[in-house]
This record gives sequence, structure tokens and C-alpha cells, in this order.
Amino acid sequence: MEWVAVAATAVIAGVVGVAVGFLVRGVWASQTVKAANDKAARIVAEARAQQKDMILEAKDEKLRLQREAEEEARAKRSEIQGLERRLLNRDEQLDQRADLLEEKARKINDREREVEKQREELGRLNQERVAALERVSGLSAEDAKGILLEAIRDEAEHDAVKLARSIERRARDEAQDKAREIIVTAMQRVAADHTAEHTVTVVHLPSDEMKGRIIGREGRNIRALEQATGVDLIIDDTPETVVLSGFDPVRREVARLALTKLIADGRIHPGRIEEVVNKARAEVDLVIRQAGEQAVYDAGVPGLPPELVKLIGRLKYRTSYGQNVLVHSVETSHLAAIMAAELGADVQAAKIGGLLHDMGKAVDHEVEGPHAAIGASIAQKHNMPFKVVNSIAAHHQEVEYACIEAPIVQVADAISASRPGARGETMETYVKRLEDLQAIAESFTGVERSFAVQAGREVRILVRPEEIDDLSATRLARDIVKKIEDSLTYPGQIKVTVIRETRATEYAK
Repeated sequence: MEWVAVAATAVIAGVVGVAVGFLVRGVWASQTVKAANDKAARIVAEARAQQKDMILEAKDEKLRLQREAEEEARAKRSEIQGLERRLLNRDEQLDQRADLLEEKARKINDREREVEKQREELGRLNQERVAALERVSGLSAEDAKGILLEAIRDEAEHDAVKLARSIERRARDEAQDKAREIIVTAMQRVAADHTAEHTVTVVHLPSDEMKGRIIGREGRNIRALEQATGVDLIIDDTPETVVLSGFDPVRREVARLALTKLIADGRIHPGRIEEVVNKARAEVDLVIRQAGEQAVYDAGVPGLPPELVKLIGRLKYRTSYGQNVLVHSVETSHLAAIMAAELGADVQAAKIGGLLHDMGKAVDHEVEGPHAAIGASIAQKHNMPFKVVNSIAAHHQEVEYACIEAPIVQVADAISASRPGARGETMETYVKRLEDLQAIAESFTGVERSFAVQAGREVRILVRPEEIDDLSATRLARDIVKKIEDSLTYPGQIKVTVIRETRATEYAK
């Protein structure tokens, strides 16, 4: 029984424990719910407080924006009102100006009517004056006008000549020093060998017996030589001399060199001739290339195409009026470069144009046309600059100048070709040029005598003082210069000097 009691007690105790546990848990849960409710209420209160603050801030911002909008609107209205007032003022001013202009227009119309009346009155008075003058002078108005125009024309011509002399004198004073400085500087800087190299066309033989060996049996040797070189061999009665004739100076040089070698070797037959001619042609080609390279180096224009360098070298065997064309080309290049530097032009273009300006002479016996056009065409084919092409084409004024370097090259060419000793001239041509100069001078009215001096570079003209006055002498000199330029071809320039002298002679008895 005790065991049952103990078990019952234990059960009761367990039930009581469970009941107490449920009770405690319920109390704890109610406290937790209460705390959560308090916290939620607190959060709701805080949110409501924050909502009120945000609503207040929004209302304040709305009020501020409304005030700013109203102020901006007031400012715009004020500005618009000011613009309206200014427009009204401007309209009033324009109306006033329109009224003034109308008033001025009325006054101008009145003035024009008055002027027209005065003009009519002046015309009537002028007609009366002209009629009175015609009655007094006995001349009609047209006759008097002609006399007056003639007097005015003479006076105008007199004043024009005086003005022309003044302009020429001033131009000479300003330009002579500068021109002299440029040309003298260019000539001083050039130190070229001015000895002219003539192409040798005569071969001297050791004896007349060599002529027969050159001709060969039935003329086979001379035919082989002519066929291999393209040059005619002239063997005549001239002692110990063989003449080479051909248009191509390079071929003549090949023939001369080959014939010289054959004469020195002594073995002359068709097989040997062909071999020696080939060797001579190779030697001449080498000399041409070396001469071209040396000319390019001397002129200071490296980088030219090899074909152009070879053409320049061919000019070593070409002469013009006794002047070696290769030496002349290098000299022209130096002169053009110096003048281009002095004038601020393209120095390199002027230098290349001066070196290549006579390039066409190397092939002018093979290609038709003037050598300037031929050289320009070759330069253009090798993509040379436009300034260089134009300088070559225009150096004889056969085409228009298209750049400043073209006249520079033309002047440098004239300086190199026309300086004393540059070119040879036959006596017949020289005398003919002097006679033509004197004939042109003496063809003008008032010329008494003329003298060509300074190797034809100056003409001195004596005029009759009773027919030519001082101003007419200036005009006469200008007319003679123009006729010389139109009628004659000459190197350099010709100075024309007109001399007028008045002598008064009396005898004491």
C-alpha cells in the first residue's frame, strides 16, 4: 500500500509540476506579447511623429517654391513691361524719323527743281557765251575744241615723258643696287672652268700609209667602221688626217676612240674593229655616267634618277656656240641657286632646273621639237617637281612662267651664256649683228649717225638737236629698244644711248 501511495504521490507531484510549468510558460508568453505590443506601439508612435515632420517639411518646401515662382513671374512681367515701353519709344522715334525724312525729301525735290532751273539757265548762258566767242574769234566751237585738244595733247605728252623719266630714274635708283648685288654675288660664287670643250672630229694619223689600212681591201675596213659606229669616215687628200662626220656627238666620240685604238694597235680588220668599237662604246658610257655623277655632285642635287644623270653626262660631248653644255648647265645651276636664295624662292627647285634646263640637247637629234620642250617632257616622265618642269620648259620663253623659279633659271641661263668669252661667234655673224644694230638706229627720224660699240652690246646714237629735244630723246631711246627686241636675236642685253648736242659757233672779226 505504501508503494501505491508513493506512486500516487509521484503522479500528483508530476501533475503539479506540469501544471506549474504551463502556468509559468503562460505568464512568460503574456509578458513577451505585452513587450512586443509596447514596442510596436512605440514604433507606430515614432513613425507618426516622423510622418508629421515630413509633412511639415513638404509644406514648407511647397511654400518656398511657390514664393520663388511668384518672384520669377513678377520679374518676367517687369522685364516684359520694360521691353514694351522700349518698343513704344522706338516706334515713336521711328515715326519722328519718318516725318523728318519726308520733310527732307520734300526739300530735296524742291532743291532739285531749283538746280534744274539753274542748269537750264547756265546752258542758255553758255550758248550765248559760245556764240559771242565765235563772233569775236571767227572760229566755230568744233575748231576751237580741236585747237584746245591739240594743245592739251602736246602738254600731256610732254608731262607723260617727264613722268616716265622720273619713274624710270626712281626705279633705277631703287632696283639697280639690289640687282647688281644679286647678280654680282651669284657670279662671284661661281668658280667654273670657262674653257670650251670642242668635240674632236679629226683624227691625226702617224702616216699616210695608215689611210690604206683603214680603208682595207675593197673598202671592207672603212665599211665595218662606219657600220659599227654609225659615223661617216671622210678620207681625202688632207695629209695624215681622217675626218669623222655624224650628228650624234657620242657616236663621234666612240668612233674617235675606236679609231685611235685601232691605229695604235695596228691590227685593223672587221673582226677586230667590232671588238674595239664595243670596248670604246663601253668606255664612253662609263665616261658619260661619271661625268653625269660629277655634274650632279658639283651642282649639289643628289638623288636624281639614273636615266637623267646619264642624259646630263651626254652633254659632255655637246657644245653650243663653242660653249660646253655640261659646264654651262652646272654653272647655270649655281647661278640659279644663288639668285633663288637671295630672292627667297625654292633653292632646290631652281638648282635642279638650272642643271637640267638643257637636258633636251642630249637627244634633240633623235627627237623632234625644241630642246626645252624635249627636256621638260623627259623630266615630267621621271616625276620631277612641277617647278623643275616649268623651269626647263620656259627657259627660252616658249611657254608661260608658272612659278618664280622659271624666270630665275632663264636669267641664270642668260648670264652663263652671255658673259664675255662664254660663246664663240663667227666673224660674219658678228659683223652682221653690228650692221643690223646701226641700221635699226638710223631708221628713225632725227637720227644723224649711230655707232655699235662694246662688241655690239651698246649702240650710241647722235641725233639732230633741231629735230629732237631732250624729252623726245628719251622716247626715241625707248622706241629703238623696242624695235631691237622685236627684230634681233642677241645674247644678254644691248644698251641704247641717245646723244643730243647743241653747238653755238660765232667768229670774231
